[in-house]
Amino acid sequence: MDITGILIAAVIVGGTGLFIGLFLGVAGKKFAVEVDPREEAVMGVLPGNNCGGCGFPGCSGLASAIAKGEAEPSACPVGGSDLAGKIATIMGKEAGDVTPMTAFVKCAGTCEKAKESYDYYGISDCTMMNFMQDSGSKTCNYGCFGLGSCMKACPFDAIQIIDGIAVVDKQACKACSKCIAVCPKKLIELVPIEQPQLVICNSQDKGKDVMSACSVGCIGCRMCTRVCEAKAITVENNIAHIDYDLCTACGKCAEKCPKKCITA
Repeated sequence: MDITGILIAAVIVGGTGLFIGLFLGVAGKKFAVEVDPREEAVMGVLPGNNCGGCGFPGCSGLASAIAKGEAEPSACPVGGSDLAGKIATIMGKEAGDVTPMTAFVKCAGTCEKAKESYDYYGISDCTMMNFMQDSGSKTCNYGCFGLGSCMKACPFDAIQIIDGIAVVDKQACKACSKCIAVCPKKLIELVPIEQPQLVICNSQDKGKDVMSACSVGCIGCRMCTRVCEAKAITVENNIAHIDYDLCTACGKCAEKCPKKCITA
């Protein structure tokens, strides 16, 4: 090929590239999606864990929702009050009060205290166990399997399996709710991190059946309701429930509970 052919080919390729570049540049400006600068600022202070605990698809989804006014500055459960304050400043709003929350496992049925109906040798997964005979090997059909599905789902290493049940490290927990989503027994909930009195049981069985399955289960005796002067405790479906807004943390319920299934 002579030099003329090479030059012609180079001009054609170069011209094509130049045309495509100009076309993409014009198209990029014409069809560009404007981003609210506040959204970018909020995204810059979010932790970036993308845990989904806020209910939006990752931190970018939350940043977009906050910028549009669809979510509050305090919507990120990981950042806490400090982050809420930063986001509120960006948005020109008041952060409001943020109550630090933590995951809480409503079961104290350790290997020693809770009975097993049979030995399980299958896959170490709580969802699989829930499909087994009698919805699991534990005699109590409401208790923690202790196979660690919640521990595996926790992105913050805040859950450990100790003596057959899941235990939450309150200081490490970011209240992202991923453990709640994977627990087949639905015995994990978010509670105020400073709440001293909590019912460590999830059973809805009658007292006699509870005692035959676990030595520390709530038997629905209503002793806690009798001593609670704030009327913060009720018994529904054979299990005690504490209204944290009414609770004065006097500790009388924990002191009088015959099964010691209320934290002190």
